[in-house]
Amino acid sequence: MRKVKVAATQMACFNDVNRNIENAERLVRKAAENGANIILIQELFETLYFCQQESGEFYSYAKPAEENVAISHFKRIAKELGVVLPISFYERKNNACFNSVCIIDADGETLGIYRKSHIPDGPGYEEKFYFSPGDTGFKVWDTAFGKIGVGICWDQWFPEAARCMALMGAELLFYPTAIGSEPQDSSIDSCGHWQRCMIGHSAANLVPVIASNRIGKEVIGESEINFYGSSFITDNTGNIIMQASRDKEEVFVAEFDLDNLLQQRVEWGVFRDRRPELYGAILTLDGEIK
Repeated sequence: MRKVKVAATQMACFNDVNRNIENAERLVRKAAENGANIILIQELFETLYFCQQESGEFYSYAKPAEENVAISHFKRIAKELGVVLPISFYERKNNACFNSVCIIDADGETLGIYRKSHIPDGPGYEEKFYFSPGDTGFKVWDTAFGKIGVGICWDQWFPEAARCMALMGAELLFYPTAIGSEPQDSSIDSCGHWQRCMIGHSAANLVPVIASNRIGKEVIGESEINFYGSSFITDNTGNIIMQASRDKEEVFVAEFDLDNLLQQRVEWGVFRDRRPELYGAILTLDGEIK
């Protein structure tokens, strides 16, 4: 048996980097006290979700990984607690900027960086102004507690991303997120849709999904988003086994036996019966194989 405990967290963010890091550390410590080995913090937790509106002043938030205060801070925390921490951050590399995650292993060392592949662009979520499309490709990290894949927010709407990570050996899928109301239409509530997309990834690939979202109202200029929390963990069939509220700070832990999950994936035959030679249309934009 290879037992692992995973944690999802959610919290409100403020216009104070140090306060946000302190709050995230408090939740990480709480999860570790409850036995968690891999702990997920939400997307871009160092700041307010600045992507609501286009403003050049927010480019100053982007820093190289080696200069990012959250990464430096949580490397120390990961080593102290012996936990794995995927840390979301706004990355600058030379003249390019990315929405990235740095994977910190349980010894406090970094395993590498994943850059968000799918960049949204719409009212309240104007990320194309701030981020280039990620150039790392999808990645799987062999951590101290198992092989994990990490997608970032909008990545979670694409089954191709989850399938690629599963094919590469991911035993658990993690999604740090920032999503809530639609500024242009307050009647839209995407929470159920958001969850069902990831439930499908879990069910189709027979791997647990861990998703962390933020909570609270954030105002940037003339835009306002009410983030709806609802962070959750599924089992390997897509069943939600733990779910947070829409508006409260929370942390919760679930345990899995990775060897048992592997056996179930093998027995179910989903990966055995795949027909990659028939999937050419997925490599096109218009569905037409040239």
